[in-house]
Amino acid sequence: MNLPATVRIVEVGPRDGLQNEAAPIPTAVKIRLIEDLAAAGLSEIEAGAFVSPKWVPQMADSAAVLAGLTRDPRKRYPVLVPNLQGLEAALTAGARDVAVFAAASESFSRKNTNCSIDDSIARFEPVLSRARSAGVPVRGYVSCVLGCPYEGEIAPEAVARVAKSLIDIGCHEISLGDTIGVGTPLATQRMIGAVAEAVPIPQLAAHFHDTYGQALANLLAAMQMGISVIDSSVAGLGGCPYAKGATGNVATEDVVFMLDGMGIQSGIDLTRLAEAGWRVLRHFDRAPQAGVSRALWQKAQKSQA
Repeated sequence: MNLPATVRIVEVGPRDGLQNEAAPIPTAVKIRLIEDLAAAGLSEIEAGAFVSPKWVPQMADSAAVLAGLTRDPRKRYPVLVPNLQGLEAALTAGARDVAVFAAASESFSRKNTNCSIDDSIARFEPVLSRARSAGVPVRGYVSCVLGCPYEGEIAPEAVARVAKSLIDIGCHEISLGDTIGVGTPLATQRMIGAVAEAVPIPQLAAHFHDTYGQALANLLAAMQMGISVIDSSVAGLGGCPYAKGATGNVATEDVVFMLDGMGIQSGIDLTRLAEAGWRVLRHFDRAPQAGVSRALWQKAQKSQA
């Protein structure tokens, strides 16, 4: 199998994982989670989003999170920005990595950003220009790459067109998101094959939700295509407010366990990672639900009994 020797994991839990929690989460809890994840070996951790608090109230304290972090200079702490105003707020708060988000589905784009796909790309052009002048790299997300809650199946060519548009305006990396978790391995490979004709594989990342339990299989399929960057969320936290019923991202613990078992290096300490997840779950008074985290937690409980 054509598998990478190492994989870079982009931890999205503190942003994508927490953004849909209904009850406000204290800033200190978010900061502790990010610092715990960095201590576990994560090198890139999404720290927040500079979006309107009206739409995503949980991210309203992103500036305070960045201000309170003890940052490791070897780590990256990207934040999501929807427009130029969001970028300026992020830069003022000290962000040194940002991300923008588009969709491969026209309907999803209008529901999520209140504009068409083409208009969303045009909206990002001044964002990329300003970020470039500030020396800040921009990552691009593409949602609904394997299915849409409003349109159903999405053509791989549609994904490729959006991914190339983001690269053309200056994004350094494109994260391909199965937002509602309906993808399967062969569909994943067909989609990546189409995108790779427009964007080089080294500039692509895989971002899969686990709604139908296919995320790990899809990630293996993606790695077989040469992808070596994976987005995941500690403890499987998260979902999508615009995709009813969609569960969280694939759990980082599950990904690391799979990579460890395959001899693929990630640089992450699985035990410390799981403990970081347990700590934030205690804030919600929840037991671990994601597979590896739950298994390790049950093992730890037995050893303490």
